[in-house]
Amino acid sequence: MHALTPASDDSRERMDRLSGLAGEVLRLCAARGASQAEVALNEDRGLSVNLRMGEVETVERTRDRGVALTVYFGQRKGSASTADLQPGSLEATVEQACAIARFTEPDPASGLADAHRMATDLREFDSWSPWALDADQAIALAQQAEAAGLAADPRIANSDGASAYTGDSVSVYANSHGFTGAERGTSHSLSVSLIAGRGDAMQREYWYTSGLAPEDLEAPAAVGRRAAERTVARLDPRPIRTGEYPVLFAPEMARSLVGHLLGAISGGALYRRASFLLDHVGKPVLPSWFSLVERPHLKRGLRSAAFDAEGVATVDSDVVRDGVLQRYLLGSYSARKLGLESTGNAGGVHNLETTANAAGLDEMLRGMGTGLLVTELMGQGANTVTGDYSRGASGFWVENGEIVHPVDELTIAGRLQDLFLAIEAVGADVDRRSHVGIGSVLVGRLMVAGEA
Repeated sequence: MHALTPASDDSRERMDRLSGLAGEVLRLCAARGASQAEVALNEDRGLSVNLRMGEVETVERTRDRGVALTVYFGQRKGSASTADLQPGSLEATVEQACAIARFTEPDPASGLADAHRMATDLREFDSWSPWALDADQAIALAQQAEAAGLAADPRIANSDGASAYTGDSVSVYANSHGFTGAERGTSHSLSVSLIAGRGDAMQREYWYTSGLAPEDLEAPAAVGRRAAERTVARLDPRPIRTGEYPVLFAPEMARSLVGHLLGAISGGALYRRASFLLDHVGKPVLPSWFSLVERPHLKRGLRSAAFDAEGVATVDSDVVRDGVLQRYLLGSYSARKLGLESTGNAGGVHNLETTANAAGLDEMLRGMGTGLLVTELMGQGANTVTGDYSRGASGFWVENGEIVHPVDELTIAGRLQDLFLAIEAVGADVDRRSHVGIGSVLVGRLMVAGEA
């Protein structure tokens, strides 16, 4: 890994400048008669490199910025945005938002989040670790990772590419309640995708490492070797017969199951009555030993924040406790539509922690005995309205607790409400590259469509 040299840090000056612009935008809104207004400003910078077989394909430096503004005239709402932070452009954007609001229909649920819910403890959570990585150094990291993967096994003769990225973002949210909150964060990653085999027998697989701080990344050679192991393991897949089998989802696949649950308890789906978990607060949705907790204030958490996208203070809170759904995920608009209160989830959910009742993947394979280990999912086959679930899958066939051969071109299917309750084990092998902290998940039985 390249020496971890900190970048020069102008983030606080940038946040102060954005805060000043936010105040000016809100003053312009008030001067035009808006009863309420809110504005979000951001500045993002990044460096990304992509190469293949050691040859550089792209080097890209990005500098993006933007302003998103919403004004309210009573219960009428107008929104506008711009990427130009010059005074004239900001004034024109305010004019556009106000003009839109004057022609919209009143909506009783519109308006800012309640003033008493605004965050007052605006802490940081160790999300800022800039990296002074120049293009040559980033290229060298990607080349090291790719070279290690290509050298790991003679069956790997080709690469689908390697990439390295470093970036940072500062943002400010402010509204006419007098709330102003500033945030800053960094993001770094390194990835490799390799190809093994020849002709029709070729297989592709990848690995990546990511983190908020450069020291959280795996070494380039380790990334390449892991990509190589995963790629070679997929060679020579064999079919399995269609049937119902235990299915073990690897951690990076298991978090998609949590994503389907979150989608079904999100405010937008609920007030539109488009969720299979409508009216399920207080009812079992997962096994009785399973809990799901939101932890917005974790140090160096990938989604840590003192406030949500509306300025509402975030708090540690159960989403599911002992299998029972405790609450929905609501911003102020969806909460009002449902006659409830915001849960501080405008803009999405924060860090999630799940219950583990098993060790790592090896133990869970032994516990499963015979069945399917899923390491890749394809398609978007989850219906939040009905709970119907059907996705393309590939992975490995397991017998007597041991992986025996790879499998692909499968379809797994069921109903999410049944799948969630059929979870038998969750491993402690948590994939830390996501804000959803969950390990491998064993589902007792799912339909697997393979060979006729």
